Amino acid sequence: MKSDELKNTTEADRFLWSYLKPKFWLVWLGLGFTALVALLPFSVMVRLGRFIGRLLLRFGGNRVRITRVNLEKCFPGMSEAEREVLLQKNFESVGIGLMEVLMAWWWPRARLERLVTYKGLEHLESESKQGNLLLILHFTTIEISGALITLRQSVDATYREHKNPVFEYMQRRQRLRYDRGSRLLGRRDVRGMLRSLRQGKTVWYSPDQDYGPKQSVFAPFFGVQTASVTGTSRMSKMGKARVVPMVVTRKPGSEGYVLEVFEAWKDFPQGDDLQDATRVNQFVEEQVRRNPDQYMWLHRRFKTRPEGEPGFYKK
Repeated sequence: MKSDELKNTTEADRFLWSYLKPKFWLVWLGLGFTALVALLPFSVMVRLGRFIGRLLLRFGGNRVRITRVNLEKCFPGMSEAEREVLLQKNFESVGIGLMEVLMAWWWPRARLERLVTYKGLEHLESESKQGNLLLILHFTTIEISGALITLRQSVDATYREHKNPVFEYMQRRQRLRYDRGSRLLGRRDVRGMLRSLRQGKTVWYSPDQDYGPKQSVFAPFFGVQTASVTGTSRMSKMGKARVVPMVVTRKPGSEGYVLEVFEAWKDFPQGDDLQDATRVNQFVEEQVRRNPDQYMWLHRRFKTRPEGEPGFYKK
């Protein structure tokens, strides 16, 4: 298990008796507790998530400050009072997102299927048998998104490996349980992603974070020059794949979810990194404006600034 490629083999998912050693008992206890919480009714989990979100807002410290800065930069036309209302709703959404992790890990297929409405799944089908670069945005529904799409479609996805072997074993097992045809790739396994795309598979890709100046261009996002990765266009070109966006929206209250797959982008990539990155940012902005409280504002989206411009997040 020293390389990303080896982690994709079935051996990486085998249960080892060494996982039952006393040093791992607390991990198993914690996992068991999350499984018990997941037995709660969905409406109760939503309310519990909102409560956790309000606690995060009260004690979140730096993450709350980062979120405030992001909202100020993206919604300058809002009054401070309006942004504070959005801030609270957003942290409640983050708390619900934590509950959705438990749902994605522990809920049986039938229980999830009762809560989701699918739109546009036909857009994942291609007469040319091209692969799909599935454009996933960093909404607070991102974890449940993975579970919901794999109920209907095999998706190869990168993920962050965990150092604890028991937790690593369980996260791989639980994330692959709805569709064993899907593959988990190490987060830096670009070759593996390209290989899957060239094989005509669907690959999960999230470009809407600040990954630093390397392989990024500054493109507008909510009117702010933002470090934007060029990976979407390059992966599409090198993998000979279509770009197909997908968004999962949380319905009001306890009504469930809408998973919407959009049409594959035409005339993409254009061959101009700035133009392509701008198109990605425009799509992200359009979707965020539809449900701004459900976006993951607590990340430092504007961390990298153009040369000579002061940082946004300095205290």
